[in-house]
Amino acid sequence: MSAERAPGKLGIVVIGRNEGERLKACLDSLAASAYPIVYVDSGSTDGSAAQAADMVDSVVRLDPARPFTAARARNEGAARLLERFPGLTLIQFVDGDCVLDPAWLGRGIMVLEQSPGTAVVCGRRRELHPDASIYNRLCDMEWDTPTGEADSSGGDFLVRVAAFRAVDGFNSDMIAGEEPELCYRLRSAGWRIQRIPHEMTLHDADISRFSQFWLRAKRAGHAYAQGAYLHSGDGRGFRWREVRSIIFYSALLPLALLFLSLLLGPLLLALLPVTYLALAVRVYLGRRVRKESQTRASAAIYATSVVVGKFAQLLGVLEFFTSQWVKKPRELIEYK
Repeated sequence: MSAERAPGKLGIVVIGRNEGERLKACLDSLAASAYPIVYVDSGSTDGSAAQAADMVDSVVRLDPARPFTAARARNEGAARLLERFPGLTLIQFVDGDCVLDPAWLGRGIMVLEQSPGTAVVCGRRRELHPDASIYNRLCDMEWDTPTGEADSSGGDFLVRVAAFRAVDGFNSDMIAGEEPELCYRLRSAGWRIQRIPHEMTLHDADISRFSQFWLRAKRAGHAYAQGAYLHSGDGRGFRWREVRSIIFYSALLPLALLFLSLLLGPLLLALLPVTYLALAVRVYLGRRVRKESQTRASAAIYATSVVVGKFAQLLGVLEFFTSQWVKKPRELIEYK
């Protein structure tokens, strides 16, 4: 009997916060799987927890006395799942704004059966409404990543319980970027991460305003800074490349040109837009080479978002290091 049909092998953890109809669609997509499901709610005020109670095996309501994070939610969900079903060897994590492809679990399980050194397997996450806004379109492009052995997964993935436990799960203090940080520790322990060319989930980003894009980019900057800080002592440079790029383009470069313009004349400031244009062109050309099927317009939108997003990311970097310095509890950066 294959692992897909063997009882007691796999369980599902869903996390959410005020997802409403998106959560219902998510749980509906999981109902036919016949696998045990735990839903973890992070202080929803829209009745999500009550709605999920009739659709899952167990609901975990996170204690608001501690800061909410997706990492903490997944850890507590995994703990409840393994408490209720101690024989499980695989866990599928799903975000509450995602719909799971009906063929995904069988495909993911097969990969883990055939590759004992693989800890995590993930597939293609797509945006449900990519044409609703340029921001949704950007999300869809962001998730169109190369297949094969990967550095990390996103929020939806299938993981071996043994590997997950061996590295003590997620870092619950991370307010974002917890999946790459987990995968970094798994790879450091000798495990592999695999991304396969199959559909996995449909995600409903629901981003329609620039302010949402800005907050999402700020959250990414915070994640880069926190990941870099956590592993700064191992000498492998996790996330420092991203942090250096953010600081250079959004702080050091403009400040240096401003200072030089005071010494050598204001015309030097004309180099600033030229530099950002050069960065955008480099990202655009790189995107076109890697994604030959991508249109020029999509590549241009992506390149522009990278340049603009650097400034929002800087705010996230500064927020992390400021909170670290003053020992202030970190709070979620929500964009919807």
